[in-house]
Amino acid sequence: MRKSNFFLACSAGLVLVFAFALSAETTRVVEPKIPFEPRTYVCYRAAGPVTVDGNLDEDVWDKASWSDPFVDIEGGKRPKPRFRTMVKMLWDDLYFYVGAYLEEPNVWGTLTRHDSVIYEDNDFEVFIDPDGDTHHYFETEINALRTVWDLFLINPYRDGRPANIQAWDIPGMQTGVLINGTLNNPKDKDKSWFVELAFPWDVLQEAAHPAAPPQPGDQWRVDFSRVEYRTAAADGNVVKAADPATGKPYPEETWVWSPTGVVDIHYPEMWGYVQFSGKTAGKGRDSFVSRPEEKAKWVLRRLYYREWAHFAEKGSFTSDVNALGLKEKELKVTGFVYPPVLQTTDRMFEASYAGTGGAVWRIRQDGRVWKDQ
Repeated sequence: MRKSNFFLACSAGLVLVFAFALSAETTRVVEPKIPFEPRTYVCYRAAGPVTVDGNLDEDVWDKASWSDPFVDIEGGKRPKPRFRTMVKMLWDDLYFYVGAYLEEPNVWGTLTRHDSVIYEDNDFEVFIDPDGDTHHYFETEINALRTVWDLFLINPYRDGRPANIQAWDIPGMQTGVLINGTLNNPKDKDKSWFVELAFPWDVLQEAAHPAAPPQPGDQWRVDFSRVEYRTAAADGNVVKAADPATGKPYPEETWVWSPTGVVDIHYPEMWGYVQFSGKTAGKGRDSFVSRPEEKAKWVLRRLYYREWAHFAEKGSFTSDVNALGLKEKELKVTGFVYPPVLQTTDRMFEASYAGTGGAVWRIRQDGRVWKDQ
C-alpha cells in the first residue's frame, strides 16, 4: 500500500475508533492479573550481511543471544509450554532481523495462500509497536510452509475493533524457514523448525516516531507468539488431534516471549522492550536501561482498565481517582507529581501524569498513551 493510502486508511480507522468509543457499552477491557514485568532484550548490530533462509547456524547469528524461553500467554499460573521456543534479534541500516527456534516433534502446516488466517496452523508471530503508544502496530504470522499473513492494526481490538487493513503488506520483507525433520510426515519424529525474518525499516518507519532505523538506545515494544495445536496421524496425514470428550480439535495453546496475562496477544502495553545498541554483536555489551516514565505509563494504563470497569458497572467514567480502587502506593511514581489527574465527560476520559521535569504523559478512553511535546 502506498504511504498516502496508508495514512488515509489510518485516519479512517481513527474515526471508527472514536465513534466506537462513544458507544462504549459494547466495549469490555480485561485487566491483566500478572505483575507488570515485560521482558527485555538488547538488540545488537549484525556483524555482516544476513542471508535470510531460516539457517541460524551462521557466523552472523552466533554472537546474538537467545531470549528467555517462551511461557504461556497468561504467565506463570498456566502450565509450562510443552515445547521450547526462543528468539534472537539483530539489526543493521536496512532491516530488523528476527530468528526463532521452535522445538517440534511433528512439523505440520496446511495453509499456502498469502494472508490466510495463519494461526489456524501451528505458527510463529511477530508484533512490533515502534513508538509504544499501543496504537498503529504491525503483526506478521508465518507457518512451516513459509506462508505469511501480514497486518497493520490501528489499535488493539478491545479499543474499537476497526477492520484490519488486510490489503496492507510489508514490501521487501524477507522470510526463511528451515525444518529439522520432515514436513507433514506422521511416520517419523521431527526435532524443530526455524524461522528467519527481515523487516525493512522503510516500512516500519510508517509507525515509528521519531525514527526508523532507530538510534542507539531507542526502545521499541515487541512481542512474539507461537500458536500450537495438538496433532495426530490420520490416513497418512497430520491433522489436529480431537478431544475424545467433545470430538472437536483441542483448543490451541499460545506461548509467548513476554506474557500479557490474558488470552489476548493484543495488549501492547505488556509486550517486551527491545533496546537497540550501536555496538556490533560480540564486540562489547550494553545494559538494558529501565526508564521511569514506563512506570508512570503503567499507572495510566491501570487507570484506563479501571475506568472501563467503572463504566461497565456504573454507566459512566469518573474523575475521582479514589473511586477506581487503586492504593496510593500503586499510583505514586518517583519523578512524577502525585496524584495523576482524571478528566471525564459522559463518554470520554483522559488521565494525565506530569513529571517533575515538565513532561506530561496522557492516556484516553481509546487506550492510546502519549507524551505532550
